[in-house]
Amino acid sequence: MSRVVWPLLRTVFLPDRGWRGRLGCGSKGEANWELGIGNWELGIGNWRVRGWLLCWLGIDVIVMGTCDGWEVDDIGGVMRSFVLVTLFACVVSAGNVDGQTKDQGKKKKQPPQPFAWVNKPKALPPDVKHATFKSTSMNVDVGYCIYLPSAYEKQPSKRFPVIYYLHGGRPGSEKKSVRLSKHMRKHVESGAVAPMIYVFVNGGPVSHYNMPDQKNAMGADVFVKELIPHIDKTYRTIASRSGRGIEGFSQGGRGTTRLMFRYPELFGSAAPGGAGQATEKRISEQNGRENANLVFQPGDNTYDLARVYAKSKSVALPIQIHVGTKGFNYQNNLAYMKFLDELKIPYEKVIVEGAPHSAAKIYEKRGLEIMKFHEKNFAAARK
Repeated sequence: MSRVVWPLLRTVFLPDRGWRGRLGCGSKGEANWELGIGNWELGIGNWRVRGWLLCWLGIDVIVMGTCDGWEVDDIGGVMRSFVLVTLFACVVSAGNVDGQTKDQGKKKKQPPQPFAWVNKPKALPPDVKHATFKSTSMNVDVGYCIYLPSAYEKQPSKRFPVIYYLHGGRPGSEKKSVRLSKHMRKHVESGAVAPMIYVFVNGGPVSHYNMPDQKNAMGADVFVKELIPHIDKTYRTIASRSGRGIEGFSQGGRGTTRLMFRYPELFGSAAPGGAGQATEKRISEQNGRENANLVFQPGDNTYDLARVYAKSKSVALPIQIHVGTKGFNYQNNLAYMKFLDELKIPYEKVIVEGAPHSAAKIYEKRGLEIMKFHEKNFAAARK
């Protein structure tokens, strides 16, 4: 038996003469293909084996170049082709079976949930509660999450400043950034920063934008004209600019920047973070167009609104921009800071070394600075 099997295997896998192959995948590709073990020109590298198989099957691979073909003049080459293709099919089949087995042990990924104005979390962090109010403009309930420091219950006659936190991503949900409350609570309860309330906003179908051509999609107006009055009426806030701040990250950073410049008389402290300012610049330059399917009202962007504010500067607006150096919006935030410099709009900045595009990571490293920025502005306004 061995006299038959060994020569066959040797002919297929360890040929030492008689067959040849040629692949035209560009000069660099041809050089790679010349490498191998002995006379087996395929070698061991995954790229080369895969490339050879695809070429044998007559498939052009754009990344590798277009394959010219094969020349085979002995039975060993034909058998090699057959065996390798068979092995390849077996590996793919085994991979599919293995994948199916793994999938059976996992829950199927749920499709993204459609937008809703109320999204009650299954569980809430300490000192955070979920509540709703009735929107008069839409006649629907709108949800929000609110962090109340322990001092709120301990000092029933005291009023507290409030920060409105605008979440990232689309569509809106009041649940999206509520996990940050653990950092806020830690600094407040430790006494590192004065007690303040945080409200986590639902930004609407197109986060923090007004979309008048869509039903119940005026996210900015619902926040400014309905949620803020509701919070001031329902909770013991300092119901004025001197005790009201706005903050957000990513999409929420964009929303924070737009709204702080549109309504500077409402906010005594503003901290946009990680905003996609390159997108806002494009919207400004393209008359409101973010993409083919999304067009906003002309002028409703961080660049045009900053220009309008710079001309009037009706009130001084304390601004702090925070961004991580590893975040994909880092460079366009630096460009936006330069733009503010040109407009002579003052601001502070928190550049977080090594932080990715993540509000949680930034709060882990430098969150206390952001909170103390708000604290400083509230204290100054009360003097």
